[in-house]
Amino acid sequence: MKLSRRAAESPLFVRIFLLMLVCVGVVQLLNFALLALVQPPTPRAYLVGDIAKVLQEGRDPTGELEFTERVPTDPAILAPRADRLRPALAMVLGVPTSRVEFGFVTPPFPQRAPSYDRSKLPPPIIPGSVSRARGFLVLDDFVASYQRPDGSWVTVRPAGHAFELWRWLALLSLIGTAAAVVPFAWGLAHRLAKPISAFAEAAERLGRDPRAEPLALSGPPELAEAASAFNQMQARLNRYVDDRATMIGAIAHDLRTPLMRLELRMENAPEKIRRACEADIRDMESMLAATLAFVRDTTRPQGRRPLDLRSLAENVTDDMTDLGNDVTLDPGEAIVLDGNPAALKAMISNLVGNAVKYAGSAQLSLAREDGQAVIEVRDSGPGIAPEDVDRVFEPFFRSEPSRNRDTGGIGLGLASVRAVARAHGGDATVENRPEGGLLARATLPA
Repeated sequence: MKLSRRAAESPLFVRIFLLMLVCVGVVQLLNFALLALVQPPTPRAYLVGDIAKVLQEGRDPTGELEFTERVPTDPAILAPRADRLRPALAMVLGVPTSRVEFGFVTPPFPQRAPSYDRSKLPPPIIPGSVSRARGFLVLDDFVASYQRPDGSWVTVRPAGHAFELWRWLALLSLIGTAAAVVPFAWGLAHRLAKPISAFAEAAERLGRDPRAEPLALSGPPELAEAASAFNQMQARLNRYVDDRATMIGAIAHDLRTPLMRLELRMENAPEKIRRACEADIRDMESMLAATLAFVRDTTRPQGRRPLDLRSLAENVTDDMTDLGNDVTLDPGEAIVLDGNPAALKAMISNLVGNAVKYAGSAQLSLAREDGQAVIEVRDSGPGIAPEDVDRVFEPFFRSEPSRNRDTGGIGLGLASVRAVARAHGGDATVENRPEGGLLARATLPA
C-alpha cells in the first residue's frame, strides 16, 4: 500500500524518464541478443580458375555466377586488388591482359578514389605459374570480362541470392524490437494523454455547470498542482459572477426605498403630474422586481437530476392551453438529460410566453441532434428587425417600440432563457422564418 502510494506521488517527469530508460534498456538488450545469436554472413569466395572456366565455356553449372553486360573499368581509379587479379586471370585464360578486364562493384554513389598515373607505379606482381594463378581467391562482388577470339566480350559477376538466413534473423530482430517498444510507447502516450483528457472533461463540465464538483487532488505532484490551480480558477470565476450578481441585486433592492419616498412625496403634486409619475414608478418597481428575480434565479445553486424534457414541455403547453392560449407541441420521443427542472421549465415558459404575447400562438417541438436536445418555438408573428436579432438577449432590451409594460414587457425573458441554457452548457438563438414569424431555438447537452 505504501509502495503504490509513493508511486502515485512520484513526479510525472521522473516516471516518464524512468519509462524511457526502461524502453532504451530493452532495445539495447535485443540488439545485444542480435549480435550474440546471429552469425555474421559468410563471404562468398571464388577462385580465379573457376572464373576463367566460366568465361571460356560461357556457362556456369553451379549457378554461382551470372552473365551480364560489359562494365568497362576506369584505369585511372586506384584499385590494387584488381591490378593483381587481372594478370592472374589473363594468365589462366592464356590471353594478353588487354583482352581481360577485372574490377569490383562499387556502391550506387561511391566516393571516387584518387586518380593516379600507372606509369609511376611498379607493375603488378605476375603469378609465377598458371596453377598458382588459378588458386588466387576473390572474396568481393566483382565484374570480370573476357574478349573472345571473335572479338565479342563476355562478362560475369556473382549471382544475386535470396534473403540469407542472417538477413531473416536480422529482420525478425528488428520486428521484435519494434514490438517490444510498442507497449512502452503506448504507456507513455497514455500517461501524457490521460491528464489532458481529464482537464478537457473538467473544462467541459465547468462550461455546463459552473457549480460542478472540483477536481480531485490526486496523482503525481504536477497533476495535483494543475488540478488545484483549476479548482482555484473555478472558485474565482464563481466568486466573480456571484459578486457581480450580488451587487446588481443590492442596487435593485436599495432603489426601492427612494422610489417609495418619491411616491409619498408625489401625493401633494398636481393630479396630472402625479398620475404620470405614479405610472413611471410602477414601471420601475416592476423592472426592479424582475431584476431581483433574474439575479436570484441565475445565481442560486441549482440541483440537477435526470429528467424528461418532453414531460416539462407538456406541462408548459397544458398550462398555457388551460389559460386559453393557442399552443401546440409536436409529437416525438422522450429526451432525458441532467438539469434543473424549475429552471428548464421557466426557460420553456418564457419562450412559449413570448410567442403567445407577440404572435398570439406558439408551436413547440423537441428533437435530438448530434448529442444535443433542441427546443424550437415557432410563431406566425411579425418577427423582429434583422439588426435586433443579436440584441434581443440583452437584459432590458425590447424590440417592441412601445414603452408599455403590457405590450413590450420588461425585457428580461430572453435574457433569462439564454442564461439558463448556457448554465446547462447550451445556448439560445432566434431567427426570422422565411415564411414569416420567429423561430426561437435553445440547445442543451443531452
